[in-house]
Amino acid sequence: MGRLVHFEIHVGDMERAKQFYGEVFGWTFEDWSEYAGMPYFGATTGDANELGVNGALVQRQGASPQQGQAMNGYACTMGVEDYDSTDAKILNLGGKVALPKHALPGMAWQGYYIDTEGNIFGIHQPDKNAK
Repeated sequence: MGRLVHFEIHVGDMERAKQFYGEVFGWTFEDWSEYAGMPYFGATTGDANELGVNGALVQRQGASPQQGQAMNGYACTMGVEDYDSTDAKILNLGGKVALPKHALPGMAWQGYYIDTEGNIFGIHQPDKNAK
């Protein structure tokens, strides 16, 4: 099986990225740089008893993505309890809207953002009344 078991977010400024993801989503980080041979911080994204995937922030090895460039990779989407308060945190911490909040009718609210490192990610609030 090819189940997703880990993700990596490439970053230019490790401390800024740790602050962004830590404050927006409550992630915690552990320094695994010794194992990776470069700046590499494991990210715990939630309780081990809950459905989800942990990952890492890794030091970017090239140029940052350019705005308006086609997506080249994967966009990870994080589940949130309150879309609007998460949106406010993202914007207050330097993130930008890539695709505004929109309804997935009868399912959820969804939107996409650009983090402080130029990466695209989504947020998703389940809501059967979304329209």
